[in-house]
Amino acid sequence: MKAAEDAPEAQARFPHDLMYAAASQYYLDDATQADIAKRLGVSRATVSRLLTEARRQGIVEIRVHRPATLEEGPLAAEVAEALRLKRVHLVPKVSGPALGPWLAPGLARALAGVGLESGDVVLVSSGSTVYECAREGLGQFPGVTIAPAVGGQEEPQPWFQTNETTRILAERVGGVPSYLYAPALPGPELFYSLQHEPSVRKVMDLWAHAKCAIVGVGSAPLMRQVVPAFMPRDAESLREAVGDVCMRVYNRAGEPVSYPGSERLVAPGLQQLRSIPTSIAVAVGAEKVLSIIAGARGGYFNQLVTDVLTAEGLLAAARRS
Repeated sequence: MKAAEDAPEAQARFPHDLMYAAASQYYLDDATQADIAKRLGVSRATVSRLLTEARRQGIVEIRVHRPATLEEGPLAAEVAEALRLKRVHLVPKVSGPALGPWLAPGLARALAGVGLESGDVVLVSSGSTVYECAREGLGQFPGVTIAPAVGGQEEPQPWFQTNETTRILAERVGGVPSYLYAPALPGPELFYSLQHEPSVRKVMDLWAHAKCAIVGVGSAPLMRQVVPAFMPRDAESLREAVGDVCMRVYNRAGEPVSYPGSERLVAPGLQQLRSIPTSIAVAVGAEKVLSIIAGARGGYFNQLVTDVLTAEGLLAAARRS
């Protein structure tokens, strides 16, 4: 009897009254699944399927309320003031190897406040954090143009290819992708040619009209495990670099740091980044604290999505300096 009852195909035939009975006892009366199984005369496995099916059919709706202290509490406001940012969006402590599921809710709130409309332009940078967030639910913005903020790189990981991040984000939010077919750091002859290539010029022109940018914050280039191939590790100037945004490297004061070939970088310049109305940095981790502070000083972004632990580190470091 129970073998037939627990068969997978039986799940679709559960009566509404049975699903309601199991759900009300479990969620409203705090009964255990074992207790419910005894009361209803079914197996514990069936109770689990009853609860799953009740959620699927909308008999049960689960809402997770974000604590107001995370968004509107003093920590977010204090970090924003210390770094002179327009807004800081906090998420709980990030843990585990995947950053996207943790940071995406904060980025979604930031994007919701931009007021994006069809035809607006959103830029995205390279980097694993932005790439992971793009794969999560960030809201729906039909008709918004999504464009890369830096050319492609030689490294094989997908997050180094901004066209891939652009494609994923556009698909997730209902936007329109605009691809950049150019390397991040072309040679002199190719760089000159790209200035006159219509498809590349089209994306470069979008940089000047962007309403929003989503950027990652890189740590000190020479301290990373993977450094972009076009950045010469032996360049003396990179010794003072503490981070980068859109491959624009900067020092502790937020001032640009040049290196051989950096004048050919296919990415918005500092003044273009400063002119974007809403530029949202997504970054987390103790190793990013100095990079975030210096990037904020340089005006590379004006909003920040991070976790509580990083925010506490930012505030402590800002007070010391």
